[in-house]
Amino acid sequence: MRVHIATDHAGLELSHHLMAELTGRGYEMIDHGPVEYDAADDYPAFCISAAMGVREDRANGLDSLGIVLGGSGNGEQMAANAVQGIRAALVWNQDTAKLAREHNDAQVMAIGGRQHEADEALELALTFLAEPFSGDERHVRRIAQLSEFERTGDIAGKLSAVTPRPFSGD
Repeated sequence: MRVHIATDHAGLELSHHLMAELTGRGYEMIDHGPVEYDAADDYPAFCISAAMGVREDRANGLDSLGIVLGGSGNGEQMAANAVQGIRAALVWNQDTAKLAREHNDAQVMAIGGRQHEADEALELALTFLAEPFSGDERHVRRIAQLSEFERTGDIAGKLSAVTPRPFSGD
């Protein structure tokens, strides 16, 4: 499996650790940067590049997933999710790592480099990378709705049926 990885300065050390460990376990690692530590670097371009790499690989029939890292993983997840067709999930424990793949067919995991020790982050990555999508009808249906909204700005028969209302406390 090919794994695209990207970070910013806050996740650089963890990124290097994950690349070494995952390479040793047979994963083909594609590093989208940064190359060196720069406390003023910006994560969006690195993370978007990794997500685009995953999207391109998968469009070409390759088995490919991604990992994006930063201080919290939040901004990095948002950057990866900006790539049309990519679902990135913030992973913070074994359950979220597993369910991101099993239920949501996430292609990219985001993790906070300042939130996890290296060995814990590796275990989360291994869980995410190993877990297959279940293919259950309800999950397929929900993912299709996300894709439909991404393409059209609507979910036919669903979005227009939602009526927002103020909470009354009752």
